[in-house]
Amino acid sequence: MIDMVEREDTIISEEEAAQYDRQIRLWGLDAQKRLRGSRVLLIGLRGLGAEVAKNLILAGVKGLTLLDHEKVTEESSRAQFLIPVGSDGQNRAQASLERAQYLNPMVEVKADTDNAESKPDEFFLQFDAVCLTGCPRDLMVRVDQVCTQRNVKVFCGDVFGYHGYMFSNLGPEHHYVEEKPKAAKPKQESNDGPEAKKPKVDPNETTMVKKTASFCPMKEALEVDWTSEKAKASLKRTPSDYFLLQVLLKFRTDKGRDPHPSSFTEDAPLLRQIRDDVLEAQGLSSDLLPDDFVTYCFSEMAPVCAVVGGVLGQEIVKALSQRDAPHRNFFFFDGLKGSGVVDYFGSK
Repeated sequence: MIDMVEREDTIISEEEAAQYDRQIRLWGLDAQKRLRGSRVLLIGLRGLGAEVAKNLILAGVKGLTLLDHEKVTEESSRAQFLIPVGSDGQNRAQASLERAQYLNPMVEVKADTDNAESKPDEFFLQFDAVCLTGCPRDLMVRVDQVCTQRNVKVFCGDVFGYHGYMFSNLGPEHHYVEEKPKAAKPKQESNDGPEAKKPKVDPNETTMVKKTASFCPMKEALEVDWTSEKAKASLKRTPSDYFLLQVLLKFRTDKGRDPHPSSFTEDAPLLRQIRDDVLEAQGLSSDLLPDDFVTYCFSEMAPVCAVVGGVLGQEIVKALSQRDAPHRNFFFFDGLKGSGVVDYFGSK
């Protein structure tokens, strides 16, 4: 029997029931109670972080902590609607706090101006879910490893120009319920034959089915062994954005920043060189990522932030409420094609 996590001390008041009426009708009171009893840490308050914050606050989590040590700049605030005009030089989390809180006074929103890399491991364990946006690879891997041991759900995401991604690790066993149409048994007096033996589905009647999904650590998801026969067979179906992500994370690690439009002439050849090095180290051809990828991966684009932030926020809500099947374990969005894809990397 699946042991669904319940929060007995979470009570939905009449005011909250009115505020979240549409959501309760959509996914049920129990799911809203679980969401209402959850605390989330959001690291990174650029454009994508703002979208995620908005979606979580409107969904009605118990508390949201905004963690960011960086200062507001003209570049970082272009796709960030929570930061008021004229906030250059202020801390990004602090500058986002007032507008974020205004979205839903029932949610406890806090700002933390520390550097996430300086936080002790115990800090991350006080939350039910941690979401990292715009963070270095080493920090994401570290937080993921710490949280997985204590059943804290981990999400990561980023936007690079026209491209964006999200990753989730909900642990080795994530329990959830899914609504399915109820199948009615055929009547005894029905005629014999194959059609009579098929269960009839009544779209007006549904039942809740308990399910379990398993996830792998981020480090494992980013270090696929492409020399195995199974991996080679799946290479043709692998989205190129998976390799683009690895290139951009390596650039961030090496340079301590993301590619910037003002330094395109310097960054473009470096990105191509990193592409060659990253793919060669994995025994792969650089043709998997054509040279023109450098044209479309600079800066944050607000529309891409909105799409990826919507998916990322939705996945956090689904995980915390234990309602509906989660994305396993990557979602990639290509703004040039206007489409996204879900794919799984790591051990099954």
